[in-house]
Amino acid sequence: MTHFITEASFAAIIALASVPFGAPTASASQWGRAPVVDVQYRPAYACSPVQAVQKARWTGLRYARVTTVTPRRVVVSGRNYRGWDRMVFANVRGCPLIRR
Repeated sequence: MTHFITEASFAAIIALASVPFGAPTASASQWGRAPVVDVQYRPAYACSPVQAVQKARWTGLRYARVTTVTPRRVVVSGRNYRGWDRMVFANVRGCPLIRR
């Protein structure tokens, strides 16, 4: 019987001693840190002007700059080895080339 009382008292002491360690952990996440904001990034479904200029430069157009942006197309003008030229990209993801 004394063995059971000894084990029960030991378990109670450990349970009471572990209570103060749980409270600061929960309170530190609420007051000590900034709140966590859940941000959902949407993929870009349009052709950005920066991406269109990069693709135009990659294909050999120098001094490339965006001339026109419409809901359907992005026009980039610049110079190639023959003179002034323009490239027309579709205003969708990936900037596919429509016309050169």
